[in-house]
Amino acid sequence: MSHPSPLRPQRTLRTAAVVIGRGYWSGCENRVELRPAPVGSGIGFLRADLRPEAAVPAVVGAVVEARNRTQLVRGAASVHLVEHVMSALAGLGIDNCDVAVTAEELPGLDGSSRGFVEAIDAAGIVDQAAVSDALVVRKPVRVGDSASWIEAGPPRFPGLSIEYLLDYGPGPIGRQQLDIDVTPDSYRTHLAAARTFLSVDDAARLRAAGLGTTVSPGDLVLFGPDGPVGTTLRWQDECVRHKVLDCVGDLALAGRPLHAHVRAFRSGHALNAELVRELLACDAGLRLGRTA
Repeated sequence: MSHPSPLRPQRTLRTAAVVIGRGYWSGCENRVELRPAPVGSGIGFLRADLRPEAAVPAVVGAVVEARNRTQLVRGAASVHLVEHVMSALAGLGIDNCDVAVTAEELPGLDGSSRGFVEAIDAAGIVDQAAVSDALVVRKPVRVGDSASWIEAGPPRFPGLSIEYLLDYGPGPIGRQQLDIDVTPDSYRTHLAAARTFLSVDDAARLRAAGLGTTVSPGDLVLFGPDGPVGTTLRWQDECVRHKVLDCVGDLALAGRPLHAHVRAFRSGHALNAELVRELLACDAGLRLGRTA
């Protein structure tokens, strides 16, 4: 069976880009500087507020499970809510970038990755003198159970496609489905502006625990029994679009462009990371078999 060619140049930013905003859960302001990086360096975070500064690689091996977000830890340094900036970088095809931050939590912005995309586009994207080392899925890999799962199979085009089914049962969110080939153009148009969503009940529980006390309806989509509170949906299926946005960011923790067709049912950050681990293990086994 033939597979699409994964070959393309590695890419980085032409110049640095800056995004400033507050973290959702901490309320702390964070200055994020996306910097050009050399060939083969991948994506990495730099805690510029620590002394000495501390690097945290954006790889699945650094993932520590956290509720409602993706968290990376290396030694005493951590960064969390990284999925939106990771999604923006992966969605636009950026392979190499240093992400310097001045706080542990990445900005929530308006709940989407649009602010990061706009900053990257303003800085510019350049090809580099090396070919990207894509992770091409050769056979189906699936994790999860009947209640929630995610699987990756061989690619249907030279890149990543995602088919996601969201099902919240009866209520304003309900059942939504999206099937998309993730390219820079489709990412900008159909995914980047899709916002994080949360029920008013979950928001109340978080605030009672001292989290998210500065979050307002302008920072994400709050759903009450009758629908969005204090905002208008950007798409009727905005929730599933955001789930795909998150998935793009989590899958980027493979540390390489992923060429696969991914199908998911009610998957979240933990399952997304588990799939990446399985895909890397399978790929390592295949490479070992080829070199044995």
